Amino acid sequence: MKTRLFTPGPTQIPEQIRLSQAQSIIHHRSEAFSKIFVEVNELLQYVFQTDNGVFTFSSSGTGAMEAVIANTLNPGDEVLAVRGGKFGERWAEIGEAYGATVHTLDVEWGCAPPPAKIEEMLRRYPDIKAVCTQLVETSTGALYDIKEIGRIVAGTPAVLVVDAISGLGGEHFLADKWGVDIVVAGSQKALMLPPGLSFVSISQKAWRLVEQVNNPRYYWSFAKAKAALDKDQTPFTPAIALVVALRESLLTIRQESIEKVIQRHQVCASAMRSGVQALGLCVLGDPPANTLTAIELPQGVSEKQLSAVLRDDFGVLVAGGQARLAGKIVRMAHMGWVDALDVVSSISALEMSLHRLGYDLQLGAGVQAVEKMLLGVNHPGTRQA
Repeated sequence: MKTRLFTPGPTQIPEQIRLSQAQSIIHHRSEAFSKIFVEVNELLQYVFQTDNGVFTFSSSGTGAMEAVIANTLNPGDEVLAVRGGKFGERWAEIGEAYGATVHTLDVEWGCAPPPAKIEEMLRRYPDIKAVCTQLVETSTGALYDIKEIGRIVAGTPAVLVVDAISGLGGEHFLADKWGVDIVVAGSQKALMLPPGLSFVSISQKAWRLVEQVNNPRYYWSFAKAKAALDKDQTPFTPAIALVVALRESLLTIRQESIEKVIQRHQVCASAMRSGVQALGLCVLGDPPANTLTAIELPQGVSEKQLSAVLRDDFGVLVAGGQARLAGKIVRMAHMGWVDALDVVSSISALEMSLHRLGYDLQLGAGVQAVEKMLLGVNHPGTRQA
């Protein structure tokens, strides 16, 4: 049976990107690697929509999140963490691990933080040095209004730090124009790579914090990363094969254009939600993201049962809920190498799985809703060859 990966990371990988990792390995201090790395960094700036340099680490996205805290906050420094899901909680947990004074803005899971609440917190705690939030809260499928949050934070001494791991490349996101000082991203989401690379872009405003930090750090040192980047290198041995594959994925995005890539994600997300709602199911996430859909489970259907039928009977892999949402939702991603027919097939598998589990539905209702939505747009997007 063919496996279809619709988890919110890792995601499907195009064949040419998979094959690029099978090339003969090169030395990371060679001219050949430096040429690739220069191209990669220019393409990363294009996807991030930034003129700032982008650091590349051989780590998961959480490693980059920790690097940000380690390089910008001294023990006792005040930070605001927006907690609207498991990954917002992670910002708070990392801050606490490094001895920062963490203020939290708690948001109902599935909802976006009201920017006015962030503004209120910044007035209440004027010594806050960083506001840490998500672009997409992966655990709930909610999209955050980074443009408005950026406008608010830009008028204060604080820097805005955005975890864009599950949003970059799938959501409209203009790092520099929106005043985002630090952006964190990862390889295994809309960038269409295996896990193993993380990225951090940093503004001049944020760099002033880096220069004032006394935290001990070595591998995660932004100063080392910057010195190496200035020489078209990484400070330590990188995941060479992944960097080579990264060039392929970024070239694929640029060939399609970042604007069309985001438009394709918007269409696929709208189609997915249309199909889910036509089955009488509710979508968590207000507003919902382009990159994944969190689906509330109907009464009498367990997450383990549904995930098992999707996997075993149809080869479709999805993710369940995390923490307080465990057992309450399934999350189906539509990010990266995904097109309209992927949405049709995933909704079809969802319909048939629910039917087999005894959920009362009209077979074909979800697929019909998806097709009608797709036929209502001029160009739903096509998968890159």
